[in-house]
Amino acid sequence: MERLGNATFENYVGLEQGLSEMAYQMVAHVLTLGYAVMLAGLFYFILTMKTVAPKYRISSVLSVVVMVSAFLLLYAQSQNWTSSFVFDKEQGRYFLGEGYDLFNNGYRYLNWLIDVPMLLFQILFVVALTKSKFSSIRNQFWFSGAAMIITGYIGQYYEVTSFGTYAVWGAISTIFFIHILYLMHKVIKEGQEGIPEKAQRTLRSIWVLFLIAWMLYPGAYLMPHLAGIGPEGGLFSEAGVVGRQITYTIADVSSKVIYGVLLTVVARSRSLAEGYEEK
Repeated sequence: MERLGNATFENYVGLEQGLSEMAYQMVAHVLTLGYAVMLAGLFYFILTMKTVAPKYRISSVLSVVVMVSAFLLLYAQSQNWTSSFVFDKEQGRYFLGEGYDLFNNGYRYLNWLIDVPMLLFQILFVVALTKSKFSSIRNQFWFSGAAMIITGYIGQYYEVTSFGTYAVWGAISTIFFIHILYLMHKVIKEGQEGIPEKAQRTLRSIWVLFLIAWMLYPGAYLMPHLAGIGPEGGLFSEAGVVGRQITYTIADVSSKVIYGVLLTVVARSRSLAEGYEEK
């Protein structure tokens, strides 16, 4: 188990068990779907920017930046997958390629380090805080968002070699995650005051989406060990490899694209209530 050092478990599965045609192609396709959806989202946010009042448009601008970042880094992640595994005709499976061009989930973490603070900032430009200070919430979002991603990034390098280290970094990351959930609930609760009913309902939907989508990330982080530790237990198999990439992709699409669309709906409702007319 030390042959690949701190490589993530996808590489160990590819080295020792290999991946079936179905498993390999499912991951390749879901990664492609991920960056394709981000590109589609990019066009959506550009084309709908003028449907909201100017004071709310910074949220759409941030969505555009998130889409560009996600598209580029998820495309790199997809290319990394296809360059890491080679088909073995004799065994009929995909194995880690000669020379070990390792697959690395780090591309996702780099993307999250850019996107997570902006995703959290976005809602602050759509709602009006009635009790909290904008600058205080913004700074807390930035600090906890960045700290959550950095500690998770460090932890994922130990998911095979040291479960204890992996769990400790994951636990530290979870502390910041809980703080973000607290802040988001606070912002949404304050933001519902004095706005149209439709916008209030959409904000409540955003909270539900936020909970579900963001809870998928720790699930994907723990995917190799959900039912046990190491290759003798859990999802340390091609099922875990496929499951993790599908989970990450669903979470990314939900927390970036759908979230951004719902924020646009809130901004549009508030704009109409304030008498804004698209020119």
